[in-house]
Amino acid sequence: MELTDFIDFSFIDVVDILLVALLLFYLYKLLKGTVAINIFIGIVIIYLIWRLTDILNMDVLSNILGKFISVGFFALIVVFQQEIRKFLLLLGSTNFATRRNVLRYFRFLNQEKKATNVNFDVLVDAIEEMSKNKTGAIIVIQRNNSLEFTYTDNNRTDIKLDPLVLQSIFFKNSPLHDGAVVIKNNRIIATRVVLPLSDKAKLPAKYGLRHRAGLGITEKTDALVLVISEQTGKVVYVKDSEFYPMDSFAALKETLSQDLSE
Repeated sequence: MELTDFIDFSFIDVVDILLVALLLFYLYKLLKGTVAINIFIGIVIIYLIWRLTDILNMDVLSNILGKFISVGFFALIVVFQQEIRKFLLLLGSTNFATRRNVLRYFRFLNQEKKATNVNFDVLVDAIEEMSKNKTGAIIVIQRNNSLEFTYTDNNRTDIKLDPLVLQSIFFKNSPLHDGAVVIKNNRIIATRVVLPLSDKAKLPAKYGLRHRAGLGITEKTDALVLVISEQTGKVVYVKDSEFYPMDSFAALKETLSQDLSE
């Protein structure tokens, strides 16, 4: 018997394998850096153990794990509801259907992400000045997930990132200070943005509405958020649904540099 007779491998099988690999790759990219990645790895380990017990005819353990996996689909929806929502928002964002973005999201061989081009010195200088003056602000930095679903043509802008511009936007008597600004590739692309609020029932009392909004957008996208408290002037960095109070502006600049170069 020839080896080729034993292995029935067609072009459709190759396409099937590539599509599964593509799905797993983007699933990993979606979960990378979040707590959900540990849950996902745990589920994969349970599945592999189940397959091993099935092969070894360990009927009792195999049946228990098999029952768990058979109803695990509904559990996954509950556990990964934020990640599923983020993925659906990505698919439904208005810029996803363009040819350029379709190629970008489904370019399988090129696995490197393009670093977001933001002038850290300009941004941190503006945040430091607003922090000293206790100017309340919320700044959203777009990364790979589109944020177009958060704003309309009425608050769309195209302004070069500048410390004085940011300070003037969030000046208390400015008509633009109410809401967030969105930054993409060193440009302010939207102002007065109303962000989705976090669904978390309990937040520390020191965090207000701006912090809840910053947390909400990071639950649904991979954006980075900087929140300046109007009461204390303290800066909080928000990433992957977590708060990171900044002790110094040098630490903030280093954190931004690391996260935006991923």
